[in-house]
Amino acid sequence: MAKQFPELDTTQRKFIGEQHIFFVGTAAPDGRVNISPKGMDSLRVLGPNRIVWMNLTGSGNETAGHLLETNRMTLMWCSFTTRPLILRTYGTAHTLHVGDNGWDELADMFPDHRSARQIYDLKIDLVQTSCGYAVPFLEYQSDRDTMQKWVDGKSDDDIRAYWVEKNHQTIDGKPTRPAD
Repeated sequence: MAKQFPELDTTQRKFIGEQHIFFVGTAAPDGRVNISPKGMDSLRVLGPNRIVWMNLTGSGNETAGHLLETNRMTLMWCSFTTRPLILRTYGTAHTLHVGDNGWDELADMFPDHRSARQIYDLKIDLVQTSCGYAVPFLEYQSDRDTMQKWVDGKSDDDIRAYWVEKNHQTIDGKPTRPAD
């Protein structure tokens, strides 16, 4: 049975810290809903009602485009180990780009990554847990090094050119304003 909370408690924050993957869900008022898996060392819980995560270069940039139109965001974690649990945080998110007020302070919380496009700052207004009884057991082996190898083979100009080519609009054709 799902349970709802106004904020993250200590146990839920610990659970988030133990997970190697999370999922982000966003949607514009019209068009497609996006659900995207995220990993690496890219998320920080800053309090019972605040999470920030650094978004790295990817093949799309749906979250950025959606947040230009509506600031709703859901983050979700699933336990793939012994304790069955699904945890979701619902709220509103603000996008920061390099050079924006607050970028440097938040970026300092993460490992340096040349392909960081945005930082999303989520203000949580609802936390929900559910059972996760049907989620399979999966064993974590390691993070992939594919992203880092891709970045290592590119100059900063190459990365920005990729953003222009691949990340300037959503799959619905809406603008995203990737980092400049």
